[in-house]
Amino acid sequence: MNTPAFTLKTVAACAMLAGAAAALAHVTLPPGGATVGSDYNAAFRVGHACEGATATTGLAVRLPKGFVLTDAQARKGWKLDVQKNAGDGEVRWTAETAQDALPGKERSEFVLRGKVPGTPGTLWFKVLQTCDVGVADWAEVPTSGNSTAGLKSPAAKLNVVAQGVATVDVRDGWVRQSVPGQSGTGAFMKLTAPTGAKLVGISTPAAGVAEVHEMKMEGDTMKMRELAGGLDLPAGQTVELKPGGYHVMMMDLKGALAKGATVPFTLKFEDAKGVKTALDVTLPVGAPEGADAGGAHQHKH
Repeated sequence: MNTPAFTLKTVAACAMLAGAAAALAHVTLPPGGATVGSDYNAAFRVGHACEGATATTGLAVRLPKGFVLTDAQARKGWKLDVQKNAGDGEVRWTAETAQDALPGKERSEFVLRGKVPGTPGTLWFKVLQTCDVGVADWAEVPTSGNSTAGLKSPAAKLNVVAQGVATVDVRDGWVRQSVPGQSGTGAFMKLTAPTGAKLVGISTPAAGVAEVHEMKMEGDTMKMRELAGGLDLPAGQTVELKPGGYHVMMMDLKGALAKGATVPFTLKFEDAKGVKTALDVTLPVGAPEGADAGGAHQHKH
């Protein structure tokens, strides 16, 4: 599949940097992108109040050009104001009383719906969070590229991808390093499908065969088998491929994979309607700090 260069670069960056970006951003959209020209439910997740505050009293979302607003979801005890301008606009929720405000320790979603542009790219939703004390303006946009790494108050990001490109979010991915003469190794990652999907295939030029395998105890014995029917990704739920569980088994390696190198993969998905999509990602070799690297014995049959 000929994937646009934008998508290749975007996905590779997301696979390696999404974890850091998520730690910085506190008003965010759910993991995963949107297909060009599709309807999209934008659920803005508020994780805490402003610095030094105890509650969120208002949220104003500035709509980016190219996003056509359909409607916004009302909240009990909150006033909803919608401004539809030519090519952009704003949706604002304001708590009617202090009792209706969102406590700082609670998480919640503010939802609006609309249609995304007909061309691939990145949409930035700038969000002003008002609190009982102060405000937080989540409006920073990178000067180049689309990584939010290093931004203190990043805007909420939505990747709009071409037809045929999966909207599945891939993060925290890595490949276990190998030595010369070693025939197999494993790859690991976290997958989130916004509307649900099934991982039905994987390929990489680094190995003759790449399959999704499952490891589990049967009695006192650890068994590994190919997940022939594919791996289900329930809508909005993160499924982790990790040592000792679901993982990508790479066999017939074409060469040693040294720590610090990168490995390209093509992930193939299918949704409930049978629509097939694919995603190109590039994963680093070597377990990241804090990861459960497991043992080499986990990849022996």
